[in-house]
Parts: sequence; structure tokens; C-alpha cells
Amino acid sequence: MPRRHLEVADIYRDHGAAWRDANRGHVSLGQLKVMSAIESCRTAALGGHVARCENSACGHTVIAYNSCRNRHCPKCQGAAAREWMADRTAELLPVPYFHCVFTLPAEIGDIAYTNKAVIYDALFKASAETMLTIAADPRHLGAKIGITSVLHTWGSAMTHHPHVHMIVPGGGLSPDGTRWVTKKPDFFLPVRVLSALFRRLMLERLASAHKSGKLQFHGAHAALADAKAFAVFLKPLRRTRWFVYAKRPFGGPDAVLAYLARYTHRVAISNSRLVSADATGVTFKVKDYRIEGTRRYKTMTLDTGEFIRRVLIHVLPKGFHRIRHTGFLASGVKAANLATARQLLAAPEPARPEAGTEAHDTGPIPTCPCCGGRMHVIETFERHQTPRHWPSPASTAIRIDTS
Repeated sequence: MPRRHLEVADIYRDHGAAWRDANRGHVSLGQLKVMSAIESCRTAALGGHVARCENSACGHTVIAYNSCRNRHCPKCQGAAAREWMADRTAELLPVPYFHCVFTLPAEIGDIAYTNKAVIYDALFKASAETMLTIAADPRHLGAKIGITSVLHTWGSAMTHHPHVHMIVPGGGLSPDGTRWVTKKPDFFLPVRVLSALFRRLMLERLASAHKSGKLQFHGAHAALADAKAFAVFLKPLRRTRWFVYAKRPFGGPDAVLAYLARYTHRVAISNSRLVSADATGVTFKVKDYRIEGTRRYKTMTLDTGEFIRRVLIHVLPKGFHRIRHTGFLASGVKAANLATARQLLAAPEPARPEAGTEAHDTGPIPTCPCCGGRMHVIETFERHQTPRHWPSPASTAIRIDTS
């Protein structure tokens, strides 16, 4: 049997208890819940089902354990992304799509860690307002655009690096809703103009949040609780250029879907990036974006405790939405606006996704690896229960990985 790939769950199971003891009082309840979910994911602790090949001459039997479905779990994001993408397929328009990125300066990222809900929300709203405002200006586009925004809080080395990725159709609805407005096929909106407005709107939201007592400061930033000190802290940021990036348009709807599948349900580190781990360190793959070509791919080794800390600093506040739709894609008006856009673009109605195959909490039931026959569930069992049916010696008990 091939050797199973190293997982974040393995590192938590082997070294998580010692790390939690060493950091007692400094780990949030949310972080503890994420660790517990990842450690239990697709193990007997969550229950599961037994599936057997319906070919009586084969009878291959497998045990599949349930997934945790935690949005921070590396193993659960593949299935979640596929479900989300199936819903998005019907929303794509036959126009170029642009990829824009809005990044917070490092100074703001430093205070965002202890003010995640407030500052991440401000990042979403300021970046969306920037795009909608500039796009609505007749000097640039003069239309209402639609935006899908995705929050990422990490860089390749898992340091705290909050930024928003946007996927935006290259055009929009005219103010009266009677025309589809577009400009150059390979240019959307001026980056310098976007950067200046984003800076102003974000700083205004930060100042307002501070004035209303919504920001908290600890440790080296404790002095920023004072209004004058916070104003001094923000002043240099009013003169620097904030990073806003816009990529050339995608090749088509398939390319947009491929991109979204990679970004929407990404977590701080995937299991595929892990190389090795022991009590002293974890080695994983990183990408140096400053270097072009294959030389940008390297490995990094962190102390095991520091690795765990870096993964957990990206746990989002409970109930916080990391994917948001604004403009003509806002939930309350999306269906009507997409219908109007398709009519104006003379685009056909999208095909609806077909019904899937038999599925359980572990994902779709696969075909038999022995004979290709159909597998069907013969038993389900609850958390910590022992299944009545066990695989025969010729079969294998496995955890089906659908990510």
C-alpha cells in the first residue's frame, strides 16, 4: 500500500496537545475548535458509513469516515469548492473577467490580528466601494459592475497578510439598465485611481471604528487606544501608495471557474505542501513571488510550535463570511440583474447542473476499485461507534478523501 501523505491533522495529533499546554491562556476557543475538528476529520470519532460493491462476485467493502466540514480544514475544502462552483457556473456571463487584489499595508495588518471582524469587514467594504465608485464614474466605465470578493489572510509562509481577491466581469449595466457597457477588452479600471480611493475609504473606516470604540489594542500596540496616538499612527499611511493589483482578463468562463476553484476555498496551507514533520520542525513548500520561473518554488522549515501558531492565526471569527458578492451580484438583486445582462448580451440561458450521484458526509460514493461496479451503502454508524460490517481480508478499510 502506498505511504499516506503527511497532513496538518497528523501534526496536530502528534504535537497539538503539547503546544496547547505550552500556550494555555493564549489560544482562543475558536482556534481550539478548529484544531479538534481537523484532528477528528475522517476518523472514527465522527462516525461514517460502510459501502460494498453490489457485484456479488466481488463484494469489495470499505469503511468511509465522516468529514468535519470545518471551513479551515485542508481535507474538506475540495468538496466544498465543488459544491460552490456548481452554483457559480450558472452565473457566468460571456464576457472577459478581471482579477483584482486589494492588500492592506503591513501596519494595518498588524492591528488587524486582534480586530479581525472589524478590520476584515472594513477591507471588504472599502475595496468593494472603491470598485463600484470608480466603475460608476462616466470618465472610466459609467456602469454598475458585479463583484465576487474572497478574503485571504496569509502569504505563502503563512504570515498575517490580509488581502481581498476579486473576480469582476469586464463591463456592467448602464445606470438605466438598458445597455451593457464595456471598454477596452484588456483594460478595466485605472489602478492608481483605485489605490488612492481605497486608501482614503479604508482610513476613514479605521478612524470611525476607533472613534466608536470598536478597536482593541494589546501589547506593543496598547498605546494606540489613545485617539491622538492612533491619528499619528495613521498619518504616514495617508501618503504611501496602497497596493492594488489588476490582472489581464481570463481566457474565458472555464478559466474563471478554474481560478475560482483554486481561490475561493483555499486555506492557509494545503496538505500537498507539507514535506516532513517531527517534534523539532515542519518543512513545507513555499512560493517566492519576487522570483520568476521555477526558482520561485522553495521549502521552508519552521519550529513545530511556530508552524501550528501560524496556521491558527488565520482562523476567522465565527460567522464571518469570507466570500461576498456586491454590485449587480448582490444576493437580493443578482437573479434579476443576471437575466437582464444575458438579454443585453444576447447570451443563452445557462445549463443547470445535473443531479449528482449517491453521496454521504464523506462525499460521493465511488465506483468499486476492484471491478468498477457500483458501491452502495450498507450501514451508517454514529460518532465513536464500531461498525457491524468490516471489510473482508481482501478489502481495505479506508478514509475516502474527496478533497
